[in-house]
Amino acid sequence: MSLRFLSVVPLVAAAAVIVGCESRSQPVSPSTVDTAPAAVVAGPAQAEMKGTSQHVVGLFDACDPETFNAALGAGACTRSGGVRFDTFLEQLGQHHSIGAWHFAPTNVTMKLGELLVATNRGGEEHTFTEVEEFGGGVVPILNQLSGNTEVAPECAAITLSDRIPPGGTASDEVEETGTELYQCCIHPWMRTTVTARR
Repeated sequence: MSLRFLSVVPLVAAAAVIVGCESRSQPVSPSTVDTAPAAVVAGPAQAEMKGTSQHVVGLFDACDPETFNAALGAGACTRSGGVRFDTFLEQLGQHHSIGAWHFAPTNVTMKLGELLVATNRGGEEHTFTEVEEFGGGVVPILNQLSGNTEVAPECAAITLSDRIPPGGTASDEVEETGTELYQCCIHPWMRTTVTARR
């Protein structure tokens, strides 16, 4: 299945700078961040109006805005309450994942012509990136703590337009049968498997 996802809301520049890092794994200064809005594609409401069946994958996290923004910069976390940044790192190192940071559902079965929708229901940026094999993402410390030391090549190639900000939605129609793997290239333990059938 060849799916491409585009954000439907402008990127949150501060979160993109710090949380998302960049494919070179180097810090980015705010002056180099592209803040232009991403292209708009058919979202869930438009899909329903056209009568297209859809499957929604939620992208979740539980960041604490006070501590995440203090550590990563203003706007890195835009939700209320949650897990403190130091606790996040500690739990990730111990368990190699944090349950509150996840895709739901983790397995999706759908038919050709149906719409696959990824919706960011968390407070941080995420990606919903199709990969050949699950692997690490673009944030070296999160790769190390989660035990994903080999970066997925598709993650190394992501751009700002691949990021889905809080409240953002990305979608595309399934055009090929088969099984595909998707992960967040920022938080690489966030994963789902999508199987398309006729």
